[in-house]
Amino acid sequence: MKTRLFGWALTAATVAVLALSPVSGASAKVLKMAYDADPVSLDPHEQLSGGTLQLSHMIFDPLIRWTKDLGFEGRIAEKWERVDAATMRFHLRSGVKFHSGNTLTAADVKWTFDRLKGSPDFKGIFAPFKEMKIVDGLTVDVITDGPFPLVLHNATYIFPMDSKFYTGTDFNGKPKDAIIKHGNAYASTHASGTGPFVVLQREQGVRIDFRRFDDYWDKNSKGNVTEIIFTPIKEAPTRVAALLSGDVDFIAPVPPTDLERVQNGSNTHLVTMGGTRIITFQLNSARVPQFKDVRVRQAIVHAVNNEGIAEKIMKGFATTAGQMSPKGYLGHNSSLTPRFDLDKAKALMKEAGQEAGFSVTMMAPNNRYVNDAKIAEAVAGMLAKINIKVDLKTMPKAQYWPKFDERAADIMMIGWHSDTEDSANFYEFLAMTVDKETGRGQYNSGNYSNAKVDEMTVKTLKMTDDAARAKELQMIEKIIYDDAGFVPLHWQNLAWGARKGVMIGDVVNVMNFPYLGDLVIQ
Repeated sequence: MKTRLFGWALTAATVAVLALSPVSGASAKVLKMAYDADPVSLDPHEQLSGGTLQLSHMIFDPLIRWTKDLGFEGRIAEKWERVDAATMRFHLRSGVKFHSGNTLTAADVKWTFDRLKGSPDFKGIFAPFKEMKIVDGLTVDVITDGPFPLVLHNATYIFPMDSKFYTGTDFNGKPKDAIIKHGNAYASTHASGTGPFVVLQREQGVRIDFRRFDDYWDKNSKGNVTEIIFTPIKEAPTRVAALLSGDVDFIAPVPPTDLERVQNGSNTHLVTMGGTRIITFQLNSARVPQFKDVRVRQAIVHAVNNEGIAEKIMKGFATTAGQMSPKGYLGHNSSLTPRFDLDKAKALMKEAGQEAGFSVTMMAPNNRYVNDAKIAEAVAGMLAKINIKVDLKTMPKAQYWPKFDERAADIMMIGWHSDTEDSANFYEFLAMTVDKETGRGQYNSGNYSNAKVDEMTVKTLKMTDDAARAKELQMIEKIIYDDAGFVPLHWQNLAWGARKGVMIGDVVNVMNFPYLGDLVIQ
């Protein structure tokens, strides 16, 4: 489907001219970029995913955002202070414009907050938030249900939306503010944000054209990109070849096999960082009775040579994992190491009475994580060694996520970067018992459930003593480890490539949300 999307009304003739005509003048800087996939929607609340958040930082702007050293800096909120143990006050910038021309007010921020609370994907993050109150036209109070240590962490996900733009009904008589996952809702295909770029034209899976927003509030930004042409290129060799040939200026990710080629290219450079995104497989015990037996789950974890995957498939550009929390997070438990041991895996299968094995289905994306399809193929082969026969299907990200939400296979791949840079976020979304009302367990496709994990995770969300909280989080990791609640693979490192003169090192970060509004092209 091909759509042109604006935050204001234009004639069809004007739309065509704007969508096709470059910005004139010597100052025009056009960035041609290619990721491995494009976002599934323009709605910032439809899916909690890296692709959605990357796009959100282009066409919206959050209240506050992460800095490179994992601190916070003001965006739509210029300052904030704690009023009491349960209240944080945010002071909004004056004169911020939406792409529609509407002026942002506290009412827009509260409208956005209330919409987030109803999003299936985001309401888990905002479950500890009781309400938002308008103090005046440019001030809001965020009130939590008691002390909560991650107020600022979660505020990075409040991207104010243009409430007037999304109010009313569309051409089909449907509410413009409806959140419909994998649907064709108004907000999925229309956007009016406060961000540095306006979406001019979008053809799903083919191309998105952006243009610098003339009334962008951040006049101090050094960013000089006036247009962006975004092209998803799923195949890694093709994406790298496009950069090396000069057809595109910026790509992500750079596969491990091509790091040296990009680094040593005559007109390209490479930026890398250690990553905190855990790549895993989840075992659906609601679909496979054998997965209810902890010995079978333990056997699978012991059968998967995740060290070999990190070394051979990832070419060393990953850190083998035995738990969810990477080093540096409060929940990281140094005693929980990777545990590949094929002999032990076979012994556990025999002990569980499953020596003869059984058959399962597996699904994985083929353009979401680095080498995702190759990893899935390798794991399927490893499970065959303990007589678990795997029927594997891989598919593009756009087709995979609806299948994931359906829990359409017995074993499903999921990668997760903590949305709050905190261990509890892993447990909330990947390990807590599925609860559609609260949003917890939203990405727990294995239906893993442990009452102690649920209880302790909720407890940590009210703890403000870091030392005591760390002990609790590390204990949660140990419980899940002993339960073999999931199959850990590795933490995926990050790599971006660009032509020389495109200063991506200044705008990329460990969250993998490049702040392209600040990008300078020399």
